[in-house]
Amino acid sequence: MKPALRLSPSPAVVRLRARLAEAEATLQAIRRGEVDTVLVKGRQGPQVFTLKGAEHTYRVLIESMNEGALTLTADKTILYANQCFARMVRCPLEQVIGSSFSRFLSAPDQVILRRLLQRASKAGTKIQVKLETGDSSQLPAQISIRRLAKNGFKQAPFGLVVTDMTEAQRIEAELRALAQRIVQVQETERGRVALELHDHITQQLVAVLFQSQALAGSLAASDGPAKKEAVKLREMIGLVAAEVERISHDLRPSILDQLGLVAVLRATGTEFADRTGVTVKLARGEPSVRLPADIELALYRIFQETLKNVEQHARARHVSVALTELGGVVQLVIKDDGIGFDAGDHAARRKNRGILGFFGMRERAAAVGGTLTVKSGHRAGTEIEVRIPLPPGEAAA
Repeated sequence: MKPALRLSPSPAVVRLRARLAEAEATLQAIRRGEVDTVLVKGRQGPQVFTLKGAEHTYRVLIESMNEGALTLTADKTILYANQCFARMVRCPLEQVIGSSFSRFLSAPDQVILRRLLQRASKAGTKIQVKLETGDSSQLPAQISIRRLAKNGFKQAPFGLVVTDMTEAQRIEAELRALAQRIVQVQETERGRVALELHDHITQQLVAVLFQSQALAGSLAASDGPAKKEAVKLREMIGLVAAEVERISHDLRPSILDQLGLVAVLRATGTEFADRTGVTVKLARGEPSVRLPADIELALYRIFQETLKNVEQHARARHVSVALTELGGVVQLVIKDDGIGFDAGDHAARRKNRGILGFFGMRERAAAVGGTLTVKSGHRAGTEIEVRIPLPPGEAAA
């Protein structure tokens, strides 16, 4: 039997088999996420393609995030974005990668982002923006920015993490509404207690005061110790009646409803000066018409809390108060010449948040659509500024 003939493959077949084996090995490497880029030679020259399979574990983590993740060049071109960000801006991922991140920002936010990118470091920084989405809606978002290593780039790229703030803002709005409701309930209860104190307790104390005064007057000088005790009792009852009346006034001053904010600021400042020795000066230029009741109450409570802070912490000798209205915005500025505090000391601010009541005052202002700022410095006194826009038609002429 003749042995079978074995034909040697031609050189062309060998080359094709080698290229096929190389292609299969490349595909397997791509599937396993072991390939970062592929260089393809074409008529227009070599082209580099970045593969989603690169750094497979890292990419799986990024893609599974509930936050958007991006890499930007120095000119804000998007080198990479995950699917979560594409869903946020309601655009296909292929239309996001390679485009400018500026397309998703308003003009003012673009200016802020440009400044932050210039100052960004490896420590990172944050910004609150409204993302312009593909369906012409806006998405509230927080962007965390961090400068990355150059890795071959002329200028270091930036890593961005984008957080959808829609749910957080909804919860914040609900908490603020709850806080406002609590304040309303507190004010209602304060008014009820103030009325009870004024109409019942104070009247009864005044009746007892008259009785003690009559008793002291009926005793002759010869009664000696008994008359002294009656006079002392009358004085003590008078002090108690005055203190109860002061508490009733602090809970809900009737003068606020009857005569308005300016009158109650003057009365409260006068009472504070007489009691503490700290002068309170109310500057001219107050609004020429009555403010809405909720705004007047908010400003009075802030003024009341500020005087409490001055008495307990400031060691001040003078307080100046300016209440003005201009361009539909009412402004209350309260300054003292006390010891102040370091507003840049975060530990001190956390410590003083409950003591000084700044958080509560800010909530008071926010409840009527306003803002409150605090300026202070060591041995430089403290300034509280409240600005509240008035509803249309409520501005003073």
